[in-house]
Amino acid sequence: MGQQASVPQPDTQLQVIGAGLSRTGTASFSAALEILLDGPIYHGGTQTTMGPPVEIKSWNQILRTWLAGDRATTLSLLRRRTTGYAAITDAPASQLVPELLALYPDSKVIVTVRDPDAWVKSMQQISSLVQLWFLGAVLLPLPGMRHFVTYISLLRAQWDKIYDGSRDNAYVYQRHIEWLKEVVPADRLVFFNVKEGWGPLCKALGEDVPKDIPFPRINDSKAIDRVAEYHIKRGLARWAVVFTVVKAKLSKPQGLGLFREDGVRGTFDSI
Repeated sequence: MGQQASVPQPDTQLQVIGAGLSRTGTASFSAALEILLDGPIYHGGTQTTMGPPVEIKSWNQILRTWLAGDRATTLSLLRRRTTGYAAITDAPASQLVPELLALYPDSKVIVTVRDPDAWVKSMQQISSLVQLWFLGAVLLPLPGMRHFVTYISLLRAQWDKIYDGSRDNAYVYQRHIEWLKEVVPADRLVFFNVKEGWGPLCKALGEDVPKDIPFPRINDSKAIDRVAEYHIKRGLARWAVVFTVVKAKLSKPQGLGLFREDGVRGTFDSI
């Protein structure tokens, strides 16, 4: 989370489905997979917040079709979004494991885990950020991130459907593990704590332990704070430009036309 967005590579086959919940070391796990699999890794948190607008917009579309029960369209859109990556990790893919297995039946499902109490505590940070009352307004001028509030709403609906509508994070963590055991064959399911380092992960993938390369350690909490600060500053800066443009246009006779919907959208898209 918080690193540069990955770019798909042609003819790359998806080998690993990262089914661990967000805040279970998915960023470190993704960095490790990139080394072992020698290919681009699709980390959901990074791609949706640091990638081009099509990333978050396409996930909103995928989540809508999934929630509507349209499996065929969901699979089609999901294949389009994941083609060219060696692995996919983090939300919302960690809640789309059955669909990803249907698309990539030979892939290994690896679940990053951590102490449940620590995970519950860490999720409070994300909840605090996404519930900021001004977030939607601040992000509105940003072409991709203006869809973030909708994305979070769709993720919540997805979680409600899988985790029995519970907002108790302690229950969600345990239910996620149970759900994975229900939908993934036992011989395809591996649980992994990033604190264990290369050994268990390399064994699961049948890879040699990299020589003289330390296991990646990425602090998810700090990365999320950096990304949030980055986008909030971008949004506020864009609003400052918007107000400058509005002031200039209002000084002209046709200035009131700015307040039509197409005028507002044009102002955002032109800066």
